[in-house]
Amino acid sequence: MIGPAVNPFDSKDILDGIRSWVEIETPTEAPDQVNRLATLVADGYRGLPATVERVAGRDGCGDHLIARSSWGQDAPGILVLSHLDTVHPLGFIKRLPFRVDDEVAFGPGIYDMKGGAYLAFHAFREICADAVRPPLGITQLFVSDEEIGSPTSRALIEAEGRKAKYVLVTEPARDGGKIVTGRKGVARFDVTIKGVPAHAGTRPEDGRSAIRELANVIQTLEALNDPERGVSVNVGVVRGGTKPNVIAEEAYAEVDARLPKFADADEIVAKILNLKSRTEGVTVAVKGELNRPPYEKSNAGAALFEHARELADEIGFALVDTFTGGGSDGNFTAPFTATLDGLGVDGKGAHTHYEQMYIPSIEPRARLLYRLYQTLT
Repeated sequence: MIGPAVNPFDSKDILDGIRSWVEIETPTEAPDQVNRLATLVADGYRGLPATVERVAGRDGCGDHLIARSSWGQDAPGILVLSHLDTVHPLGFIKRLPFRVDDEVAFGPGIYDMKGGAYLAFHAFREICADAVRPPLGITQLFVSDEEIGSPTSRALIEAEGRKAKYVLVTEPARDGGKIVTGRKGVARFDVTIKGVPAHAGTRPEDGRSAIRELANVIQTLEALNDPERGVSVNVGVVRGGTKPNVIAEEAYAEVDARLPKFADADEIVAKILNLKSRTEGVTVAVKGELNRPPYEKSNAGAALFEHARELADEIGFALVDTFTGGGSDGNFTAPFTATLDGLGVDGKGAHTHYEQMYIPSIEPRARLLYRLYQTLT
């Protein structure tokens, strides 16, 4: 008697795997924890037709992993980008333990992005079980520092991206399962203002307030916001002064800019770097750069999305694309390689105390990654 066919994309089995990754907490600033998970991930490739390279972490970050299929490495293939780090601090799992409530699973990093990273790994494992190898080689890169802007992995991401024909990014889906075909560029700046201290009561005229100049700077930065173009500039951190009765000698601000197009980035970054003091005797110094370039929807990216949309139709769900203001490692590859982002699980609450993924999204999205591996040429 023949038993029922086994579903290689069974949601419960995959969720068990996701749970094993989620329950190892991996804040970016805890490299030992990130490396614990990296070891578990690397162990998962044992016995598969693949090689695993471990790139030692530096500058306080954990290791990066590169898993390469044993086939197709002599020509441009598929690069899958995932990150193992999360924003949640150590111990957060006590506040947000892994749990399942009906069709929702909770846990730190489960949505952003351990769920999607595991789907990519699972789909690769299923590809390896097939009798016939797919047309293109597959390289999976797991980085340790995406949540802080990928300072130690960017060069690696760009190098692997330039060698690839396609890049698939397992960041979570957006707004009910939408896939990402464009992201704003991200720029970050530190503004340091130096004034002249004085007694605020007896000799205020001798002082030059760094805080007052910071107020001028903030007004200038706020004026750069342009909702119609999608340009946003946010002064997110400010500090300054020492005592209420002292004219402030120093002030400081941290600034975030989101920029939809390269032309926007060229314009806004230059304006911020060239901020000038309006007050004699006060200096304004700005350091920063475009951390992630804009991810614009290219013709190649549009064709890759259309291919994925057709595969999703075959699987039985509608795939819709979207543009988002959040940055990802896909920003680094999209300028030169066809890139498709948001291929991870659906859910909500990234970076929050209620982060969650929708269990019904597991099977269709794992199947989509598998079919992309199987059909891209």
